[in-house]
Amino acid sequence: MPELPEVETVRIGLERHLSGERISDVELRRKNLRFPFPRDFTSNLKGRVVESVERRAKYLLIRLEGGLTWLCHLGMSGRWTLIGDGIESRPGKFASGAPVGSGDGPHDWVIVSLENGNRAVYSDHRRFGFMDCFPTSDQPSHKLLQDIGPEPTPNHLVPADLADGLRGKKTPIKSALLDQRVVAGLGNIYVCEILHRAGVSPRRMAGSVAGKHGISNRVEKITAATHDVITEAIDAGGSTLQDFRGVGGEDAMGYFIHNFLVYGREGEACLKEGCGGIVSRIVQSNRSTFFCSACQR
Repeated sequence: MPELPEVETVRIGLERHLSGERISDVELRRKNLRFPFPRDFTSNLKGRVVESVERRAKYLLIRLEGGLTWLCHLGMSGRWTLIGDGIESRPGKFASGAPVGSGDGPHDWVIVSLENGNRAVYSDHRRFGFMDCFPTSDQPSHKLLQDIGPEPTPNHLVPADLADGLRGKKTPIKSALLDQRVVAGLGNIYVCEILHRAGVSPRRMAGSVAGKHGISNRVEKITAATHDVITEAIDAGGSTLQDFRGVGGEDAMGYFIHNFLVYGREGEACLKEGCGGIVSRIVQSNRSTFFCSACQR
């Protein structure tokens, strides 16, 4: 599943090409993705100007004139491809080999035409993505957005917030950081990398990491590591996995995968300077956790 840095990469591409443009037509090639499209979805989008493209956790929030927000979640294999003049796009293929992004592929489900002649094509092989449209003023109470924690970026996440979110939790710190109510948008890959940089064992209980009062040293380290990992991953275009691509269909992105210190490195030497340990893999909540027991305590 695309994680926050991948979604942010898509947001940047959509913002560049959609912002300020008017939607002339919307074609839905099925009645539902993961969930049914909302009633009046196409009529709510048609004729409106895209004012901006924002992101909350892993949700794309496309702001439309008239106070509407068009929400999109990519699910596991959803992707946007932009086609038109001045856009260097090359529709590609899903990992399964199925063509994608031309507007004529078997999994191209939403075709958005712009007044300038360009098109935005949403494709989704597994159909775990979904869309919604709602008044922007309803965002604080929206069922998908109302309980999300702070963004993991330096201007939002502070140690005090993280400590409050972890305090009293009787779950492993790895599971707690994946809880979107604690921190927004963190996924399995980046939590493994964050805990390794912070030197914290994924097995340690979240409540013990937070401590009973104040802000613990471990919380300080996890917060700093979160800022560093997420910022570096966004700058690198995320970590390309399977079906994820940018809005131009590009394959040559996701360079943060070359910076993995533990993820996917089971049995290999720990890369932390002076450690000498070996990376292990365990399963937590049905997900692989990679860590070094020698330097993560």
